[in-house]
Amino acid sequence: MKATGPIPAGFESGERGLLEIGERDVDTLVTQAGGTPLFVYNSQRIADQVRRFRAAFPAKVGLHYAVKANPYAPLLEYVANLVDGFDVASAGELGRVAHLGLPISFAGPGKRNQELETAIRAGVTINLESEGEAERALLICQRDGLTAKFAVRVNPPFGLKGSGQKMGGLASQFGVDHDRAPALVRRIVDAGVEWAGLHIFAGSQALHADALIDLQRETVALAASIAEEAGQAPPHVNLGGGFGIPYFAKDDPLDLQAVGTALADRLARLPKILADTQFSIELGRWLVGEAGVYLTRIVDRKESRGKTFLVTDGGLQHQLAASGNFGQLLRRNYPVAIANRFNAAAEEEVTITGCLCTPLDLLADEVMLPRADVGDLVSIFCAGAYGLTASPVGFLSQPMARELLV
Repeated sequence: MKATGPIPAGFESGERGLLEIGERDVDTLVTQAGGTPLFVYNSQRIADQVRRFRAAFPAKVGLHYAVKANPYAPLLEYVANLVDGFDVASAGELGRVAHLGLPISFAGPGKRNQELETAIRAGVTINLESEGEAERALLICQRDGLTAKFAVRVNPPFGLKGSGQKMGGLASQFGVDHDRAPALVRRIVDAGVEWAGLHIFAGSQALHADALIDLQRETVALAASIAEEAGQAPPHVNLGGGFGIPYFAKDDPLDLQAVGTALADRLARLPKILADTQFSIELGRWLVGEAGVYLTRIVDRKESRGKTFLVTDGGLQHQLAASGNFGQLLRRNYPVAIANRFNAAAEEEVTITGCLCTPLDLLADEVMLPRADVGDLVSIFCAGAYGLTASPVGFLSQPMARELLV
């Protein structure tokens, strides 16, 4: 038997033992959506996360939503009423949020000229990833007589300790190395373009408050050092994000209050050059990850060499991360349950797979669950971030999963 991750708080069963999401049971939700596989996102859970953030962090720190975590249109429209800005990583993402009326910043390596022009014309803050990207963007402005807002994305000399994905402290396609950032700031200012500030993102999926506290302290110090060398006070500093959620057994939730208290103390003692700087934190996974549940129906139950397999109508083509093929070095089980027997006792060890013709299509391996048969619903939790759009949806030409915000 192998352990599963912790089911997030707030998910309960109704009178018939059915999992409820947003006060509606899974049978009702599947009928409403028209079938399975289905992602359901709980809007109340997202709102609760935003409230927790606002309570923990000083008003000087804005909250941005990283669209790459989940770009489902109804979810974006809902989140737009809760956050202070959007961070996008492509012109396609920009198109999903441009009409929602919030400030937008655009990060990511390899921005095409057409993407740069689209972002400039839309008034988006472009986080420049290299000197070459800066020169291409400046040429577009000169060619078409456009004004622009440019920030410098910095590749810091430090990383996020314990991070699931490190994006600082090493050679990287992300950002300008910190020792070259002041020169690029001066180049932007000398060109007559609006310098919007700095973007410093060093890692993601951190669950240890001490690591994030150290990171934010170093990030503020680095921002001050770059600003002083450049001779320019940054209007805004994006501190990145990196807040993680518990996916696996023995994962503990992030102590958000500790991180917020430490940052408030640091911002109360800023270097003079940052006295008028506004700060933001960009979050995606932490805001929406635990709000999502992936529902998939069992289409076959089979025995093979002493093991029981539950084969579902879903799989890694929708939920790659749960299969262990999205950055895991060692595959571990996400939180999982039998959704229509949510309060039943575990009684058998099963392996849950999708319907794809590959052994990689594994949703839960050797886990203890209530007895389940053909027609029952499997629920995979922590499915609100990096789910459908981070998965190979065209693989084997399987049907697309449905989505629903409740």
